[in-house]
Amino acid sequence: MLTVLNLVQPATLEEAYQALTSNRSNAVLGGCAFLRLSPRKIPTGIDLSRLDLQYIKDTADRIEIGAMTTLRDLEVHPAAANHFNGALVKAVSQIIGVQFRNVATVGATVFSKYGFSDLITALLVLDTEVELFKGGRMPLAAFLEQPLQQDILVRIYIHKNGRKAAYQSLRNSASDYPILTAAASVLDKDWRVVVGARPQRAMEAAGAVAILSRGVNEDTIAQAAETAAAELSFGANLRGTAEYRQAMCRVLVKRAIEETERCEASRDREKFKGFFGLSGSQQQVSILPKSPEFEEIERCEASWDREKFKGLFGLSGSQRQVSVLPKSPKF
Repeated sequence: MLTVLNLVQPATLEEAYQALTSNRSNAVLGGCAFLRLSPRKIPTGIDLSRLDLQYIKDTADRIEIGAMTTLRDLEVHPAAANHFNGALVKAVSQIIGVQFRNVATVGATVFSKYGFSDLITALLVLDTEVELFKGGRMPLAAFLEQPLQQDILVRIYIHKNGRKAAYQSLRNSASDYPILTAAASVLDKDWRVVVGARPQRAMEAAGAVAILSRGVNEDTIAQAAETAAAELSFGANLRGTAEYRQAMCRVLVKRAIEETERCEASRDREKFKGFFGLSGSQQQVSILPKSPEFEEIERCEASWDREKFKGLFGLSGSQRQVSVLPKSPKF
């Protein structure tokens, strides 16, 4: 069982750091959700609850998350739902139960670099940075490569740049730890594919990304999934064998890429909000015939299928007009 011999609640980060480094066995306490499972004796536990680090800020260009923010805080925050196709919500909402997510913190989850972490898998496919009190600010991927050190994770930054993302996981039951996790994202043909709970920590499948960079279709998606399963290492534990995880990697990576591609192809209301306006009881979309925006809309999953929607398209002057009732299935 976990034993904490002394507890301090510093008023500043400097005080917290001094308490942490006064003994190599001291530790920062997050929600103690995972920490309490270990048979560990901690001389001094440092509680950061007085440092106002439980917050989420949704600014124009990024989402900023304080280290003491709980997984539940992230799960129910509009910023998580409104960006990255809800991949962050999907990742954290499957972690054990609501009571647990009300305790476990984002900072402790990321700083501890848990191999089974759903959140780390999702964050790695986004443009995520961490800020350490002494180590400063760095990309999440670079932080994960470093050995564990005596430092304090202060906050996390996720850049809002229009990246599309999808998250997949495999579990024996809804509230169990994941057997395997996978995530994919894309921004202007810049793909990322990450697999976690192997059961080692999450890692990018570089070979799969190289295949997707040449173009995305049914064949390259299948090749990328096979490559991810071949290039990454897998281990065994109580939840699954290495062979099973490798086989499931092909499935989850394929699903994550396909979901991301559907999101990328779909009409992004944020991207096209400047093109939308109301006219009477109809919603109008006017786009120059050969503009990149119109070509992208033609490719989107809503599919603007000329056969399906024939009769809805017409030419008016130099513009192509699309008129659809606001809440019709076609819109």
